[in-house]
Amino acid sequence: QVHLVESGGGLVQPGGSLRLSCAASGFTFSSYNIDWHRRAPGKEREPVATISRTGAVTNYADSVKGRFTISRDNAKNMVYLQMTSLKEEDTAVYYCAALGNWGQGTQVTVSS
Repeated sequence: QVHLVESGGGLVQPGGSLRLSCAASGFTFSSYNIDWHRRAPGKEREPVATISRTGAVTNYADSVKGRFTISRDNAKNMVYLQMTSLKEEDTAVYYCAALGNWGQGTQVTVSS
């Protein structure tokens, strides 16, 4: 059974940084791409970043390109999202996803 648990969210001022983590279990982690998505208040869930099985290939939404970095540690079954230069419009619940499964999400609030 696929199990994904996000952590690391919180309240941060504009321009600040946060690092989100996603702990995965229940599947062969290193065999699958992993995604981060987010859902802002009143909006549809949107993809943020994706990382290939080995971590060699990453892709980002235009809105976060140059500010966010996705990475993974296949030895620990972990995926990370390093977020810098945060903006108020980055406020959302952030989810990691794999094999059509989602975690419970972690809230990120960017506010002064």
